[in-house]
Amino acid sequence: MGLKIGVINTSFRLPLKESLEKAREVGAHGVQLWVASGELDPDNITETGKKDLLHHLEVNNLEISAVCGDIGGFANPEGLEERIAKTKRIVDLSLSLDTPIITTHIGTIPENWRQVEQGKMMLEAAKEVAKYAENHGAFLASETGPESPELMKDFLDAVESKGIAVNYDPANLVMRGFDYLGGVKVLAPYIVHTHAKDGVRIDGKGQEVALGDGHVNWDAYIAAMRDIGFNGFFTIEREVGPDPVADIKKAADFLRKY
Repeated sequence: MGLKIGVINTSFRLPLKESLEKAREVGAHGVQLWVASGELDPDNITETGKKDLLHHLEVNNLEISAVCGDIGGFANPEGLEERIAKTKRIVDLSLSLDTPIITTHIGTIPENWRQVEQGKMMLEAAKEVAKYAENHGAFLASETGPESPELMKDFLDAVESKGIAVNYDPANLVMRGFDYLGGVKVLAPYIVHTHAKDGVRIDGKGQEVALGDGHVNWDAYIAAMRDIGFNGFFTIEREVGPDPVADIKKAADFLRKY
């Protein structure tokens, strides 16, 4: 069976409905919807808007792979209570769209997070939101990248909730010099979604490149994901480049060979 291919709707840099049409045209099976701001923000979208969205997804034969609710994480005390509250509203929105996975960045976990106030603050916030997600049958999936997989696992273990999970982004790890293949085994119990993105690390600096042109060994990465039993979406993300539509089509064509 081939991969379930998704794409982040905002990667096309097009209006919402056009992005859904493009996702279908490139052969994607699903979309990850940006809901942290804009028309799909839970504070903006109406019930009519939800029905319209679901209609356009059905017309284009697309599933929702996840929603992206990245609103700043939990590392900054300023505005933290509102970000926690809004994350809960994003969980509610996601479930109203029959989608249990909410991806986000929780913030960079300090190396000595158990000893510093920022780490303790992040843990309490993550516990609160993860408990909310768990009680509603959802997953708050933190994206990999700022820290090593080992450090992330140590933190997530301490959250002690089935509502906390991982959105695994191999390119983020490559660009920061971490072991993206070994990290799959480390974080295996938490992985519910993955980004299909590529990157390079040269002279200590990371740079995103078109999928297939970077340092991610896709044969090895996909094999590692299959080894842990992952059968979710590989969702294309393209954040740079002058022609995202062409890059996304190239990425989808590349992933189809698996």
